Amino acid sequence: MKITGIELRRIAMPLVAPFRTSFGTETGRDVLLVRVVTPDGEGWGECVAMSAPLYSSEYVDGAAEALRRFLIPALPAHTDAHGASRAMAPFKGHRMAKAALETAVLDAQLRADGRSLASFFGADRDRVPCGVSVGIMNSVPELLDAVEGYLSEGYIRIKLKIEPGWDLAPVRAVRERFGPDLPLQVDANAAYTLADAPHLAKLDAFDLLLIEQPLANDDMVQHAALARKVTTPICLDESIESAEHAAAAITLGACSIINVKPGRIGGYLEARRIHDLARAHGVALWCGGMLETGIGRAANVALAALPGFTLPGDTSASRRYFATDITPPFELRDGHLDVPTGPGIGVEPVQDILDEVTTATEWITT
Repeated sequence: MKITGIELRRIAMPLVAPFRTSFGTETGRDVLLVRVVTPDGEGWGECVAMSAPLYSSEYVDGAAEALRRFLIPALPAHTDAHGASRAMAPFKGHRMAKAALETAVLDAQLRADGRSLASFFGADRDRVPCGVSVGIMNSVPELLDAVEGYLSEGYIRIKLKIEPGWDLAPVRAVRERFGPDLPLQVDANAAYTLADAPHLAKLDAFDLLLIEQPLANDDMVQHAALARKVTTPICLDESIESAEHAAAAITLGACSIINVKPGRIGGYLEARRIHDLARAHGVALWCGGMLETGIGRAANVALAALPGFTLPGDTSASRRYFATDITPPFELRDGHLDVPTGPGIGVEPVQDILDEVTTATEWITT
């Protein structure tokens, strides 16, 4: 497949409500989109890097610079997604930038072939169950109102963001209010240390699905130690940046569940490798989210339809984050989202909406 040019497009997407985690509060998304143009059409990818390096070392300005200076110039004149992945491999890190470019190439490739991303992955479902991530609130009553609203919309799993000082009380309140049958999990975004193990063990009383990334992203050994001190399953997110990391975590006993975020691990090809590895070792998977627009959400939903993704993901409906999405919105139906069936990622931006939220474009001839 010949690539004639690539567009880097920045868009500003305000969130419907502030989203607070242990590392900060987001009120809007500065999104970098990648559009790959070929003689036969085009393909889209979304970079999930945040404006500041808080979730990880990557940030959106850095991703754009890595793409224009190194990753795009490295692409062969004729390539496919696997070739693009190999061409970018010599450059260390910058996984979110690599994922955006690889996805755009893959989308263009599959559109030309008339094949959906879900079929390319080998997905075996036409819809996926959806959970929702609930940020840290100002008060427990505010949290309970938010959870009640999401449950009334049909979400079938609730994830609570936690941090020291906001953990046992909100979890207890949600469990008492909504009962023992509610699938409930928590996410610490690396806010604790192993010294907090006795405190974290108190979460065992609430029959949680998992506790996600309680300790530092670069310390699998201590996660393995924590796993021996608590009965709640440990799920890793930030710690897993590749299939090799996943293999190490499984070998160490650092986790029994993995949250797969394609942007964090360098793309959907690597996500498929982690899926196959985890499934072979009996490790459960679910698909996380990074407050994506419909471009990134479409690809995530296709990934989540693979058989190894046995837990509801954070692939929420579009209106969970945006009043108006840049694609036709993803709508929750009976707690599920439909897997796109069209060629490639199966969705395209609505041009008028895209133009309205665009803050900058850059065309790079290849």
